[in-house]
Amino acid sequence: MEENKIRNEAEEQVEITVERKLIELYTLQQIDSKIDKIRIIRGELPMEVQDLEDEIAGMETRIEKFNEELDKFNKDIAAYKIKIKEATSLIKKYEEQQNNVRNNREYEALTKEIEYQSLEIQLCEKRINDATKKSEFVKVSLQDTNIRLQERRNDLELKRTELSSIVEETEKEEQELMERSKESELLIEERLLAAYKRIRKNARNGLAVVQIEHERGGACGGCFNKIPPQHQLDICMHKKIIVCEYCGRILVDKEIVDLYNSKNSAE
Repeated sequence: MEENKIRNEAEEQVEITVERKLIELYTLQQIDSKIDKIRIIRGELPMEVQDLEDEIAGMETRIEKFNEELDKFNKDIAAYKIKIKEATSLIKKYEEQQNNVRNNREYEALTKEIEYQSLEIQLCEKRINDATKKSEFVKVSLQDTNIRLQERRNDLELKRTELSSIVEETEKEEQELMERSKESELLIEERLLAAYKRIRKNARNGLAVVQIEHERGGACGGCFNKIPPQHQLDICMHKKIIVCEYCGRILVDKEIVDLYNSKNSAE
């Protein structure tokens, strides 16, 4: 009789211990899920800010290259104009010399020089025309890029303000939750905590501990596969920690959730 009593007390102690582990695991999951939710609220803003910063940096580099091209075109045009001026001056000089030639050979030589300088002028004018067209095209591209750059800078300022506002609103709450998460982790044995973190890391939604969904016919609250009746019974008994055979998540029943809610309501 006494032996049965001791055995029953031992079994009850095991049950309480496993139950407590499940409550602590579920508590940790709820805290971590709240942290996840805060970070989801921030959404893609940090990435959007980074993308805008990268895009702006790219535009600034492009604008720098456009300005370098314009500077080169301007220098080339200036150089061609100097050549035209020099060629024009030589033509004038050669035409004056033609008036004082002694024979046809000298006259023809000067004529060829005049023709050469005339061709040089035409070539320079063509190159000036080409450079001017290219310069105008670059100016249009530069103007468009500057407009888009200003738009992106405005977008970045808005995103930064939005991100700063959200961070400011949630930072304190997140810090408090993270502290609670660390405190809760101390109540869970190392082996079980390591398993929880491993499952959570591999789960897309960060859920390592989930409730059985009876409205879905006793399905896992993580992967929604149906849990065998015997496993459902084992989960409700709180004798041992049961994981979903499909997704590996730790399973709890409604009683654990109710105990968690009662605990938090009391606090």
